[in-house]
Amino acid sequence: MVPLTEIRSPLFGKALVSNGFAVGGGVLAEGDAAVQALADAAWALAETLGCPTLELRGVGGEGPEWIVDDDHYLGFTRPLATSDEEELAAIPRKQRAEIRKALQNDLEIVTGRHDTEAREHYAVYAESVRNLGTPVFPSKLFRAVLREFGDSADILTIRRQGVAVASVLSLYMNGTVFPYWGGGTEAARALRANDRMYFALMSHARERGCTGFDFGRSKVGTGAAAFKKNWGFQPLPLMYVKRVAAGGAPREINPLSPRYRLKVEAWKKLPLWVANWIGPHISRGLG
Repeated sequence: MVPLTEIRSPLFGKALVSNGFAVGGGVLAEGDAAVQALADAAWALAETLGCPTLELRGVGGEGPEWIVDDDHYLGFTRPLATSDEEELAAIPRKQRAEIRKALQNDLEIVTGRHDTEAREHYAVYAESVRNLGTPVFPSKLFRAVLREFGDSADILTIRRQGVAVASVLSLYMNGTVFPYWGGGTEAARALRANDRMYFALMSHARERGCTGFDFGRSKVGTGAAAFKKNWGFQPLPLMYVKRVAAGGAPREINPLSPRYRLKVEAWKKLPLWVANWIGPHISRGLG
């Protein structure tokens, strides 16, 4: 099988992606022949739908028409320790010191999956991605995730004097926690709220029976990648396989691209209400 998402955007073009808005995807099959057959069928579907680009975020086809990209994204996973003390010991010294400082701050940890937590999470996440120059996803995406994943999804929020300053929506599957959408407000940095949040999530996931922590993907050379390395995660290159119509070029949605530099900087300066109004209309095309 190969899960596919059709994405159409007036800004970024059309693409068939496996899987849209996710870190991974690609072909799931036994044997090279089955993999190739499914990859070729996915390309045929892309042509039928008028999508000039097919992106398989994982196993894909082979041959000169397929472009292998393993230079842009890194994945970060590692086992969870069996206690908070062992977890601290497993984290490199510099980051461990930051966590100890965060533990001394008067911060409240809240977990849940109801409307209050969902509203807090979206407000924090929206501010966080605006500050990075990235359009926010619509709030209904996160509500749909909480609804469809049921008890396999929840939100962990850090509050300071009753105000949410950091929040993450995580998924749980096969003994692993996936902190998929997280961020912090401007106030979070001085409070080290993000450090507190992820350390608390490790403990929370352990209580849920998890033994692994998947820190998701980050672009090579970014601050996010460095942050995850500081926690003791070893980066693993992610292989994406693409195919493009003759004479075309792969769609470009990387915010680090020079063509988007000025737009990203301008987005960071938008009033939050404007970014939250426009962002969901743009982010639908970033899958």
